[in-house]
Amino acid sequence: MSERHWLTRRTSLVATKAPDVRHSEKRVLHEDTRPTVPEPGPEVAFTGRGLSAGQHLVDVHDHYRHELGQLRDLLYRVRRGATQAGDARGELNKLALRTNDWNLGGVCRAHCVALNQHHTMESYSIFPYLQRRQRTVKPVIDRLTEEHHAIEELLEGVDAALVHLARQPGEFGPITEAVDLLTDTLLSHFAYEERELIAPLSRYGFFPGQV
Repeated sequence: MSERHWLTRRTSLVATKAPDVRHSEKRVLHEDTRPTVPEPGPEVAFTGRGLSAGQHLVDVHDHYRHELGQLRDLLYRVRRGATQAGDARGELNKLALRTNDWNLGGVCRAHCVALNQHHTMESYSIFPYLQRRQRTVKPVIDRLTEEHHAIEELLEGVDAALVHLARQPGEFGPITEAVDLLTDTLLSHFAYEERELIAPLSRYGFFPGQV
């Protein structure tokens, strides 16, 4: 994040980098053409309350990153033979499902629903508010919104792969490909969103009156 050194220097907050190693050969995001938010002038000061808002974005993403890791771990376990299916079920909220495939399906769907809700809140509430407060953030918000739509399509792809797995038990190719592409895309998107929005959120908060 060398090109964004000012973010940490001025806020002491650190945006999470996307992993260097990817799981899928496919790409759905145009990462090389992403716009950036310019550094605010030296007259802008960040308060402790504001910085807590910026950190909250990282914390929320950390939660989803953790759940994504759990999802990948469960997929790995199921593919390896289901000897630990009971343990995996207990670790993931004690899902009361009968088969390994539908246990995996329950976790996938719960994760996908949560992500959809998160992105809906951003696109229809937080983003318009930030755009009203800071005009220079508009190109980034437009790109993030486009990426939300791309991620929605990937979530639909995961759902379709789960349907395939239910109909063809043991055929893990489609669900593995779908989860791999979703993983790469989400981690890249989260990293970009943090890099660009930590400062605006630290300056204005998620809603009027927060900062």
